[in-house]
Amino acid sequence: MDEIYMTRCIELARLGLGRTAPNPMVGAVVVHGDRIIGEGYHQKYGGHHAEVLAIEMVRNKALLSESTLYVSLEPCCHYGKTPPCTNLIIENKIPRVVIGTADPFDAVAGKGIARLRSSGCEVIVGVLKEQCRQLNKRFFTFHEKKRPYVILKWAQTADGFIDTERLPSAEKKPTWITSEKLRVLVHKWRAEEPAILVGTNTALKDNPRLNVRDWSGPSPLRIVIDRNLSLHSRQNLLDNSQPTWVINDKQEKSVQNTHYIRLTFDKDLFRHIFDMLYHKNIQSIIIEGGRKILQSIIDDNMWDEARVFVGTQFFGKGIRAPEIPPPKPVSQIIIGMESFFCFKNQ
Repeated sequence: MDEIYMTRCIELARLGLGRTAPNPMVGAVVVHGDRIIGEGYHQKYGGHHAEVLAIEMVRNKALLSESTLYVSLEPCCHYGKTPPCTNLIIENKIPRVVIGTADPFDAVAGKGIARLRSSGCEVIVGVLKEQCRQLNKRFFTFHEKKRPYVILKWAQTADGFIDTERLPSAEKKPTWITSEKLRVLVHKWRAEEPAILVGTNTALKDNPRLNVRDWSGPSPLRIVIDRNLSLHSRQNLLDNSQPTWVINDKQEKSVQNTHYIRLTFDKDLFRHIFDMLYHKNIQSIIIEGGRKILQSIIDDNMWDEARVFVGTQFFGKGIRAPEIPPPKPVSQIIIGMESFFCFKNQ
């Protein structure tokens, strides 16, 4: 039964995807006997935590002293945007708390569990632990590895190319490999992550906007690597429509929504970028760059997930798709005539 109720916590938590960062997604359920009498999830950053909403939903508060609280992540025990959830649990005399996984955040990190146990509460930890960790893969990677969760994304032809060899005089637009419906899915992904990155060549050849015009939700922070400041003011990425970082080795300045950030371009460039994102509290990023950027991140083993579309076209020649070493993809989905593969870096 504990796993059944924890599954419900995970289902609820997922409803907050894209809206809770830098906080984790959390779901909570209050069970009295064999009946759910309250449930909630963390809906947005700065809003009430899941435990608070679940307890508030219980009409007869006297039942709380006879109930079990299920929560996908360890309750907080510190003052942040909201008061500690452990205090609320103790005040309502909830005798049993079942937790999916401990919180890696230094301000919590087992302290919430210890606080509940010291008050006399029975605490069980680790129910569906791996599923709860996967739910908050961005949050755990950020706090344990001190860098954002890195998602690589590209589309390749049936014969393994991501682009044709295009002349500088060619029209500045993407070489589409997949269909319109898959581009909608990509825009949905963009709304779920706080940042997105491309390189100079992608910006010059495709002139992308990197927004979510085909989906609802916030557009991500745009990051473009432009070492020599080759982009001109007419590029879509420099239109000031959303916050944009231009990583270069020439200058530091800001022009409205566009911020030029000077970094050292060496073999550790992406470590510098990811470290900067970490200190800006940005927990995840999508990399939509060309082969050079994608392969560099793969070779440096600084990626967590790769989302790869395979279309039906054959280019015969062009720019080869990045190569991911074993293991095999963890999932494969056929969408119409096209395929989607998801790889996880173990």
